[in-house]
Amino acid sequence: MSAQIQSLPATAFVALGANLGEAQNTVRQAMQALGQLPATRLVHCSSLYLSEPVDCAEQQPAYVNAVAEVSTALAAEQLLQQLLQLEQHYGRQRAFHNAPRTLDLDLLLYGDMQMHVPGLTLPHPRMHERAFVLLPLLEIAPQAVIPGLGPAAACLTAPVAAQGIRRLGAAAARTEASHA
Repeated sequence: MSAQIQSLPATAFVALGANLGEAQNTVRQAMQALGQLPATRLVHCSSLYLSEPVDCAEQQPAYVNAVAEVSTALAAEQLLQQLLQLEQHYGRQRAFHNAPRTLDLDLLLYGDMQMHVPGLTLPHPRMHERAFVLLPLLEIAPQAVIPGLGPAAACLTAPVAAQGIRRLGAAAARTEASHA
């Protein structure tokens, strides 16, 4: 499938998570791989965070999470396809809903786009309920706005803030990796 290239790049935010294998290394490598996607440049990466699984019926290891900002000329649907291919490259299997993961990549925001098509809803429908998304997002984009909901910081209510999460790594880093 050929990439659909837009004339103007869009700013997109991608959540990264893993709780199988060498999760920290996998998330770090996947962050860098985002900058190697066609017509995409990695702009910012959050610190790594450790969080307890949310909405999982079975006992699982804790997750390593992060959020990355990219600038891309790919259409939203094409960016999602690239993310799914990257998950497969890292051995992602979808055995059951909320199964443990070698790598999970979610397209959170794509500019100010709001859309719902089979396989893709923007903004991500549960991002405002997840501390493991909001904290890393706000670290790299403190003024982030969730289309249809408002400022992301306003979503960090007491129940969300109380979810078990802690920062693992150094502060966010600017990245100059690009592949256009």
